[in-house]
Amino acid sequence: MHAYYADQFVLPLPEGHRFPMAKYRLLRDRIAQHLPGVSLQVAQPAADSELALAHDSSYIDAIADGTLPAPAQREIGFPWSPAMAERARRSVGATVAASRVALQEGVAGNLAGGTHHSYAHKGSGFCVFNDVAVAARLMQVERARARGRHTQPLRVAVIDLDVHQGNGTAHIFQDDHSVFTLSLHGARNFPFRKEASDLDVELPDGCTDDAYLEALSHALDALEHCFAPEMVFYLAGADPHEGDRLGRLAITHDGLEARDRHVFDWAWQRRLPLVFAMAGGYGRDMEDTLTAQLNTWRVAWEYHQRWQNVRP
Repeated sequence: MHAYYADQFVLPLPEGHRFPMAKYRLLRDRIAQHLPGVSLQVAQPAADSELALAHDSSYIDAIADGTLPAPAQREIGFPWSPAMAERARRSVGATVAASRVALQEGVAGNLAGGTHHSYAHKGSGFCVFNDVAVAARLMQVERARARGRHTQPLRVAVIDLDVHQGNGTAHIFQDDHSVFTLSLHGARNFPFRKEASDLDVELPDGCTDDAYLEALSHALDALEHCFAPEMVFYLAGADPHEGDRLGRLAITHDGLEARDRHVFDWAWQRRLPLVFAMAGGYGRDMEDTLTAQLNTWRVAWEYHQRWQNVRP
């Protein structure tokens, strides 16, 4: 199974910054130790032409040359630097590469990504470029090139289970009927001004495993009732965990693993290629975040093996 990373591009964050940048390298180390069958590969940067499928050219240029206004930088939450710009491109490149592999092998992932607060014209909430939006649009373009421009667009479902609503993704795809956006998130959590996904499921503070899994099951049933995807992007946020600083929910590690199994099995039963990204995770103890993420990769590995067993 292919896994793409860009953790060698470390942002020079100020002392005491609340973003846990070290989690990406630590996750890669855990995967190398515990899942030796996963092929860890350095992500290549997304090109301007690829980013432009989901982002305004003026915003792409401002990130590239460091001319983003100070208020826009504050909204992202990262100070601009060449490493910030490079890492943002490679985070998108990781999801693009995983998408191409998933279409061939069934499952592939990004050790970071899930930057769902990024809009076409701006970043927000630690998200610079929207990796899933770019990758989904690029997979549609590449299929159209392969099959002819009159072919129907690739139908994509975005299953966003980060604890925060995927507002940027919802806004980018708001008038695009070839992409279905589902977001299961904390009702009272960031962003406080939410966008309209195709399906939003709001959860109360303190939501526990059983209620969460029931809500997810109903949401996937509703998705299937009104949309027939050909590919799935899954944002497997660790931040619904009960130990997350920013989550406000009370999901256990067992609950998160059951969530992952539900999504992977839902896609597997329908033979839908699935690309997954780690999205958020801000554990008071970073071990909680790493445990949740490694469990996601274990489940992904299991379903990747199922795909290989049925390939011709």
